[in-house]
Amino acid sequence: MGMDLYKTDDAFVAAIDLPGVTPSSIEIDVDGTVLTVRAERVRPTEDVRWLVRGRRAGAFARRFTLGEGVDAERIGADYTDGVLTLTLPIAERAKPRKVEVTTGQPVTAVEQDEQQAA
Repeated sequence: MGMDLYKTDDAFVAAIDLPGVTPSSIEIDVDGTVLTVRAERVRPTEDVRWLVRGRRAGAFARRFTLGEGVDAERIGADYTDGVLTLTLPIAERAKPRKVEVTTGQPVTAVEQDEQQAA
């Protein structure tokens, strides 16, 4: 399974090559912090005389360990033109953020939460 993995501002994106695989054979499971992709490519079963057999067939599986920064509840998958694209959204808590700088008295975390709630 050839794969590209990249990051955008909002998600990690995995593009996995699965040419010749029927969409119904693709299974994607998330178990805790492990995401598993399974697929199967079948060869013709009728009586044939093979001249060249260079394409892999059978079951394929790939596992990924998800970091704490991935929102596993919002993972998306799309299969187009033999490429499975997984979109793994970055959780809001893991996105970079600005911290406000104040002057004067130090502010405790509790006071800061109270100010933000108001």
